Amino acid sequence: MRNSLFKLKILLTGIVTILALVGGSTAWADNGLVKTKNSFGQTIYVAPPAGMSVTTGTPQHQLQVRNKYGQHPQYLRQVVPYNSQEAKGTIIVDTTARYLYLILGQGRAMRYGIGVAREGFEWSGTHRITAKREWPSWTPPAEMRKRQPELPAFMPGGINNPLGARALYIGNTLYRLHGTTAPWSIGRKVSSGCIRLTNDDIIDLYQRASIGAKVIVI
Repeated sequence: MRNSLFKLKILLTGIVTILALVGGSTAWADNGLVKTKNSFGQTIYVAPPAGMSVTTGTPQHQLQVRNKYGQHPQYLRQVVPYNSQEAKGTIIVDTTARYLYLILGQGRAMRYGIGVAREGFEWSGTHRITAKREWPSWTPPAEMRKRQPELPAFMPGGINNPLGARALYIGNTLYRLHGTTAPWSIGRKVSSGCIRLTNDDIIDLYQRASIGAKVIVI
């Protein structure tokens, strides 16, 4: 009996250690954990950011997040400490960390997980938001169609459009902050230069960001 209890203790210790290594805590799958995959492709369950809970339905308060996609908890939308001299409403895109920060002031920012440009398509600079569109249409640039001849010359907005639910246009560039039909790509180098968010997150950012807001891509 004592030996069985000892083995059970070892097993539970191992579970706690695994959850700690992936940023989780001691909770079970039916208690608000997020289903995701680790770097080895194994399915695991991890906890959301400290103080927050996960729902697949409509959030009931600001400390509850919707996560119907199963992306890693580190990319869930959340308010974080962020010291910056930039004005409230500025958007800072950290392509290395794969986070977008919307400056809220008073040392805080709303942080979103993002998908960024793949190798060879990286860029940086400071621009302004020049337009906002709901369910935007998409006209692939000629250079992109040359690389991918199967792309259409034009695609109307809708649930199958790669730009997703919303788009914020960056200066006079061809780049946008936009939604995606591939939410599992958040946190990866995937695009031809645009910055993608989940549809839930781009809708949230769309509501908060203003035309004329500064966008800093680093």
